[in-house]
Amino acid sequence: MDNKQWIFGRHPVLEALQAGQAIEKVYLQQGTRGDFEKELRRICRSQEVPLSVIPKEKINWMVNGNHQGVVALQGVAAYHKLEDILPRLFEQSETPLLLLMDGVTDTRNFGAIARSAELFGVGAIVLPGKGSAGLTPDALKTSAGALSRIPVCRVRSMVSTVEYLQNNDVTVLASDLNGEHSLPNMDMKGAVALVLGSEGDGISKAVAKAADDRFHIPQLGELNSLNVSVAAGIILYESMRQRTQK
Repeated sequence: MDNKQWIFGRHPVLEALQAGQAIEKVYLQQGTRGDFEKELRRICRSQEVPLSVIPKEKINWMVNGNHQGVVALQGVAAYHKLEDILPRLFEQSETPLLLLMDGVTDTRNFGAIARSAELFGVGAIVLPGKGSAGLTPDALKTSAGALSRIPVCRVRSMVSTVEYLQNNDVTVLASDLNGEHSLPNMDMKGAVALVLGSEGDGISKAVAKAADDRFHIPQLGELNSLNVSVAAGIILYESMRQRTQK
């Protein structure tokens, strides 16, 4: 694979993490033990960088060079902390709009969603640390640069994030095929966080339960669901329509 997107070797990876570089994910060779492993896990946990343990053969396939059992995938931009971003959004507007992605894994879908988010006034995008697409070159390209203009936050727990937003007077509304209410009947004029689920399974049961309300997009056809990026465009347009009405 192309070494340009990877940092590899024990010291380079630790130095990149300690310097706060944009790191998408860290991969550690199976069987690695000792002080290095403990320090790597500590700093990844403190910076909410996902860490996966994988076989040596897979790391050998990822990079050409002396990787010493660890590689880090570089991101195109640094992640923000939601606790820093939310107060800033409230300073800019009494009614901020956030977008939470609960397990959207396809990079192109993520980029397309971000493009719609920028067009329709989203103030920040929130991703889970595990099981999600991230700030990769492909995502940035698909977003037409939107991901360089919208703050993207990475969190450990989507359920805890929903509760944090609710405690800060943000209403959390989740898109769900089984949602009781229809999208046009939802009130999105206030401070709102909209939740989109994964391409195949939708939102998790825990997030659905934690949300203030769930809604569905009306449809006439027989297919079960829209592509998540198409659904995002419809939902975000409706939110903009409501929020700009006079």
